Amino acid sequence: MTTGAVNPRRADTRRNHERILAAALESLTTSGEISFNAIAKKAEVGVGTVYRHFPTPEVLVLAVYRREVQHLVDVVPTLLETNTPEQAFRAWTGHLARYMMTKRGLADALRTATTSHEELFAKAYEAMVSAVSTLLEANVRAGSVRAGVDPPTVLRALSGLLHLNPREDWQSQSEDLTDLLWKGMRADQGE
Repeated sequence: MTTGAVNPRRADTRRNHERILAAALESLTTSGEISFNAIAKKAEVGVGTVYRHFPTPEVLVLAVYRREVQHLVDVVPTLLETNTPEQAFRAWTGHLARYMMTKRGLADALRTATTSHEELFAKAYEAMVSAVSTLLEANVRAGSVRAGVDPPTVLRALSGLLHLNPREDWQSQSEDLTDLLWKGMRADQGE
C-alpha cells in the first residue's frame, strides 16, 4: 500500500461535490431556485449523484451557505499577504458586499428552510468575527487602526451592507460605508 496516494474515486467524488455546490450557488444566485435536475445538468453529473451528496434541497442550501461563508473567511490570509492591512480590510469588505448583493437567492432559500439552524448561523457568525479580528489585528500592528476596536461591533456596522440595493450603485455605496467605518477606526482618532 502506498502512502499519500489519492483514491481516484474519492477525488472524483470531491470534484462532483464541488461542481454540485457551484451549480447550486449559480442557480440560487440567478433564479433563487433549487432544481436537482437543473443542478445535475449544470454540474454535469447524474441527478442521483446530486441526491447522494445532498438528500434534500435544504441540505444543499445549507452546504452552499457553509461554503460561501468559508470562502469569506479563507480569503483573509491571501488578502493580507498581497495587500497592506488597510487595503486587505477594504478588499474584504468588497468581497462581503459582493456576497451580500449577489447571493440574495441564497438568503431567501435559507429563510425558507423548514428547521432551525441557530448553531449553523452561530458558527458562521463566529467565523466572520474571527475574519474581522484577523484584519483588525493586522491593522493595529500596522498602526492604521486604533487598539481596542471591537470586532463584533465592526461586523454589525458592516451589516449595513444588507440595506444596499443590488439594482443601484451598490459598489460605490459599499465603499462609502467602508470609508465611514474606517474613519471611526483609524489610529489617529484617539481611544
